[in-house]
Amino acid sequence: MPTMNTRERFQAVMAFEPVDRLPAIESYWWWDQTLDRWYEEGLPRELTGHGEIARYLGLDVHRIFWLTPRTRLPPRAECAPDAGLVRNADEYERLVRALFSDPTFDLDEVGQYAAEQREGDVFVWLQIDGFFWFPRDLLGIEPHLCAFHDQPELLCRINTDLAEYTLRLLRALCRVCVPDIISFAEDMSYNKGPMISKACFDEFLAPYYRQVIPAIKRRGIIPVVDSDGDVIEMIPWLREVGIEGVSPLEQRAGSDIVEIRNRHPRFKMLGAFDKTVMHQGKAAMRGEFERLLPVMRSGGYIPSVDHQTPPDVSLDNYHIYVSLLHEYCEKAARTQRPVVP
Repeated sequence: MPTMNTRERFQAVMAFEPVDRLPAIESYWWWDQTLDRWYEEGLPRELTGHGEIARYLGLDVHRIFWLTPRTRLPPRAECAPDAGLVRNADEYERLVRALFSDPTFDLDEVGQYAAEQREGDVFVWLQIDGFFWFPRDLLGIEPHLCAFHDQPELLCRINTDLAEYTLRLLRALCRVCVPDIISFAEDMSYNKGPMISKACFDEFLAPYYRQVIPAIKRRGIIPVVDSDGDVIEMIPWLREVGIEGVSPLEQRAGSDIVEIRNRHPRFKMLGAFDKTVMHQGKAAMRGEFERLLPVMRSGGYIPSVDHQTPPDVSLDNYHIYVSLLHEYCEKAARTQRPVVP
């Protein structure tokens, strides 16, 4: 097969089509503590951007960025970082105009991403706030969960505004750069499964996904959800509203990608490499890639660390991980067994 570029690989894998090899990426930004360690161990300190670090480490480059109205929120008190900024509808009204004014982003930066994307050097990944995540950030963790019962009108108002804002953001951004993939930050599952019921999802989240997802798909963008924890139970909910994939698939929290592939053959996945084995050395990492290999062969899946490389991983061990990642990305392509449509 002819050599493909990074964007061609991404598009082909996500379409369950043959590739010369799978993309070799680190999905999300590295932890600050991880980079601090690596700088001490020889990573050049002038390298600070995700793409530049990825290229130095021998990974494929993608441009991932997060656009959110939360940057317009007043700062939380340092003593209560999880405290809410809004307690009721009146307090929300005092924030709403500034919160959802015209979307803004760095035109030069996004324009550069578009230029790289046209050359095929990168694929572009936009992260936005989801309809569980954003109200929680406004209200605080516990008040948000109580609000499904105590303040349902407020939740609906917040998500109505967020959906309208997201559509305006999409129109503005796509004049400059059309992302290849958009993930909704949600974090609505943890190690015991979803934090809300299917009934709550259907009432408080699904209507707003159904407003936004068609506009994403019309532009040829893949919509996925980013959630920690065990996401298996909520995948059918996501599929009903048009979501096509999920990440980061934390293995230790119960997200078994073999089970997901068996239940949902055409569902797209990114992540799933158990980060907790990386500090154990080459044999442990090879064993983890062997676990992932059948799904890597099936298409629609890009392996990556399941939610950022932790700081207990040395730079030497990370180099071993990257070498194994390339080995298995090539092996999976040579022995590819795409899922039948």
